[in-house]
Amino acid sequence: MQKKATRPSPRWVAAAAAVALAGGTLTATASTAGAAQMAGADLPVHSVEAESADFDGSAVGPDYTQGSLASEASGRRAVRLDAGQKVEFTLPFDANAVNVSYSVPDGRTGSLAVYVNGTRTDRTLALTSRYSYVDTPWIAGARTHHFFDNSRVLLGQDLKAGDRVALEASGEVTVDVADFEQVAPEGAAPAGAVSVVDQGADPTGRSDSTQAFNAAIAAAQGGTVWIPPGDYQVSSALQGVANVTLRGAGSWYSVVHSSHFVDQQSSAGNVHIEDFAVIGEVTERVDASPDNFVNGSLGPGSSVSGMWIQHVKVGLWLTGNNDNLVVEDNHILDTTADGLNLNGNANGVTVRNNFLRNQGDDSLAMWSLNAADTGSSFENNTISQPNLANGIAIYGGRDITVRNNVVSDTNALGSGIAISNQKFADPFFPLAGTITVADNTLVRTGAVNPNWQHPMGALRVDSYDSAIEARVDITGTTAKDSPYSVYEFVSGGGAGLAAKNVTIDGGTVDGAGTVVVQAETQGAATISNVKASGVGAAGVYNCPFPQGSGTFTLTDGGGNSGLDTTWDDCFAWPQPK
Repeated sequence: MQKKATRPSPRWVAAAAAVALAGGTLTATASTAGAAQMAGADLPVHSVEAESADFDGSAVGPDYTQGSLASEASGRRAVRLDAGQKVEFTLPFDANAVNVSYSVPDGRTGSLAVYVNGTRTDRTLALTSRYSYVDTPWIAGARTHHFFDNSRVLLGQDLKAGDRVALEASGEVTVDVADFEQVAPEGAAPAGAVSVVDQGADPTGRSDSTQAFNAAIAAAQGGTVWIPPGDYQVSSALQGVANVTLRGAGSWYSVVHSSHFVDQQSSAGNVHIEDFAVIGEVTERVDASPDNFVNGSLGPGSSVSGMWIQHVKVGLWLTGNNDNLVVEDNHILDTTADGLNLNGNANGVTVRNNFLRNQGDDSLAMWSLNAADTGSSFENNTISQPNLANGIAIYGGRDITVRNNVVSDTNALGSGIAISNQKFADPFFPLAGTITVADNTLVRTGAVNPNWQHPMGALRVDSYDSAIEARVDITGTTAKDSPYSVYEFVSGGGAGLAAKNVTIDGGTVDGAGTVVVQAETQGAATISNVKASGVGAAGVYNCPFPQGSGTFTLTDGGGNSGLDTTWDDCFAWPQPK
């Protein structure tokens, strides 16, 4: 999007210390009997920020400057340790495993020794820069990013809330956040299941097991393929997967090492993939490569649940028929591109209760290319640190729902949620019907767009390539510590296309660096019952671009507070405070 040279780009000012959720923990929120579930995923995982723990290293951040280590950290802060230094966490809940988000200098490896209540254990976390420092020279902004990675270990003992877990560095390492988890015992083989080991798979990982996996799938048609505890190498993508369940003993026990697990353009469906890990070896983003956990179609009536997906390009890149697919209760970490993308023709797909961190593009996306995504939803997901795009992005489609999600710490090119008619390619199917965006929580989301050289809001409505004709209902948004604005209306292609038919009803803004509403294209929205505090510059910025292209009509529906001032200089961006 090209702006007139007379409109200066903003100079970033470091924000005040970031505010963590729940007193230093970003936790999955459990539902109570008879009550609606709160925002985010309901998983047995409790994340504790390193900077809120005890440490003898040095604090890093806060910083929102793209390309800095702190800008990609959870909370925009972390803790740097040198050899022999420790960070000690006090467990908020019972746990027997930990996953740690960390960064080591480029080209280095290392380890974190694990102590429990002051005593060193025999457990260590292996550290490497192999999957970090991803280069994307074709994308504007910082050419190198993706500084963090994740490493996990079973602790070998059951710990209680209040126990202390310390991590001691073997060399320089930046520790961001620790996820403490209560991992269930190993699952047992279902009756009648076909074991991949019985078909020749090697659970030690020394030899390739691709042929054995294919043989087990062929033998188990209509039934279950069992993946016992172990480490398996699958070097070639599985194809012809239909009418079968692939089940492991749990994602901490049954581990498949594969960068390209399922690749098929069609399937009869009834595929269920559950309860194991797929960990790849993808170290760079190559868009022409299908190095994805699932590439293509699982077919109608399928599901993916209880998986740990890591170090692939995309978790699930879904094309073809995936009608009524359910993707739930998964971890998707450290992908070089999207976490999940419904790439057209996604009818009745539900993506819910997943935890995603450190994506190199949109964490969750629907892209209506070739056919419209219809009647599909992203619900109750927790998303943290997408480092090169949005937390959740809806590019076209009909009757889409985005509900009860938590998105935090977006970076370059990224809003927390984007509702957009950006097509990227043709044939594209713009937004239609009703787009429901309800009860989402956005924490430190929004960033400077290096293409536009101006900021994007926490929640963006973007008539990029065509006017928005759909009804867009935005209700109950909680926005916390937005570095710039909260609600943005823009025509990102620079043509000033209308963003209209938008209703905002109910919401809380607790800190916005610049404004609450950033309107920079023609269109219309009604806003009601939004309570804003801690706003840096003004309630509203209303400067449609290009100049003279039309007006944006913001109707006050009543019940608002903190929106009664307007930024009065359309040739200067308000600076964040």
